[in-house]
Amino acid sequence: MKTDDPLDRKGLMVEAYRIEGIDAGECRSIFLDWALSLPDGADMATSINAMLEQYQGHNPDHPMTVVLNDGMKKAEKPRRRGGWRSRERD
Repeated sequence: MKTDDPLDRKGLMVEAYRIEGIDAGECRSIFLDWALSLPDGADMATSINAMLEQYQGHNPDHPMTVVLNDGMKKAEKPRRRGGWRSRERD
């Protein structure tokens, strides 16, 4: 199912939210396909947030909402935890 949504051209999110009884594993698989289908240069966090804004309100307990929220946490910029560059030099 193709859509006019530039962030969901294949209609993967639309279909995921329509499938009754879908589980988290299936949602993770769909999420991966969706993420790989994003337009070149699309920011992952912004794209996930757009999907959450579109679907989360009416589907707060849906497995795809959980997967999108997990993806949002992982899309955040990694924080530096140390290493040789953070040590003081003499």
